Amino acid sequence: MRAALLLLPLLLAACGEEPKFDDRYEKATSEIDTRAKAMDADIAAADKAARDAGEAEPKPLPAEAPPATAPKSSGE
Repeated sequence: MRAALLLLPLLLAACGEEPKFDDRYEKATSEIDTRAKAMDADIAAADKAARDAGEAEPKPLPAEAPPATAPKSSGE
């Protein structure tokens, strides 16, 4: 019985209210925005370094190849 009385405050402390969805959403949104801005800054710095090093613009992608077609089945 004494053990139950000693554990009661611990159980009540562990049952704290969880943050609401809107609060979690706002926190996640701000973290994503912060990461995106950092990534944009890294990309801009890398592009500037490439231009300063004399590298030309990136080469365009090659033309799209026609789709491969398998030979028709003989039906066997």
